[in-house]
Amino acid sequence: MGETILEVSKLVKIYGEAKGEGATTAVDGVDLSITKGEFIAIMGPSGSGKTTLLQLMSGIDAPTSGEVYINGREISEMNGDELALFRRSQLGFVFQEFNLLDSLTVKENMIVPMVLEKKPIKEMEEKARELSELFGIDAIMDKYPFNISGGQQQRTAVSRSLVNDPSIIFADEPTGNLDSKSSTVIMECFEKIVKELSTTVVVVTHDVFAASYCRKVVFIKDGKIDSYIIRKGDRKEFLNQIMDNLAVLGGRSRDI
Repeated sequence: MGETILEVSKLVKIYGEAKGEGATTAVDGVDLSITKGEFIAIMGPSGSGKTTLLQLMSGIDAPTSGEVYINGREISEMNGDELALFRRSQLGFVFQEFNLLDSLTVKENMIVPMVLEKKPIKEMEEKARELSELFGIDAIMDKYPFNISGGQQQRTAVSRSLVNDPSIIFADEPTGNLDSKSSTVIMECFEKIVKELSTTVVVVTHDVFAASYCRKVVFIKDGKIDSYIIRKGDRKEFLNQIMDNLAVLGGRSRDI
């Protein structure tokens, strides 16, 4: 087993009055341990709590109770400023909507987190070059987001998530706005990150095709971890296993 990067213990998130009638328990006592270089998908029916879990693990949202440790530091105890700095330097984020700035070029979008960290210009140039070559977007570095395809925008977003050498990348439905060809490219980008950079990647997805690229899939139902499977054979075999597990969970066809 590798070193533990992320550890969550007895994690609970209740929306609304904690004891009131309108309260909803989105995450219900989750324990989860993730090691360096793992490539994990979190899946479950709509409303199962998977996006909430991702937001708690990454510090976007605060838990009602329980603890979240990243690299041995309890992020659930950090104040706003500490957490903002920690997330910027240690974590990378990829969202369904790409979240690129239209007024900046691909290259400028990519290095925004480095600018915020006041990194030297030479270092920024080198990092942008290295990542753009890794993901095959070096030819479009001077273009603007509205002049490139969705797949290229998402590759830019993946590159941006990596510029500060994060320990973990959190990706929320990263293929949700992409066609199947672009989805393949993005999931292959994540595979490359795990293999070549040993970065840990945690993906929340509805998409069995995307999940089949991961090494492990954790299934969530009603805010609790229901089960998990680890990929042993080829991707097609794993994809069938994922579909079988989702069927047992009661995921409706549109969730798949």
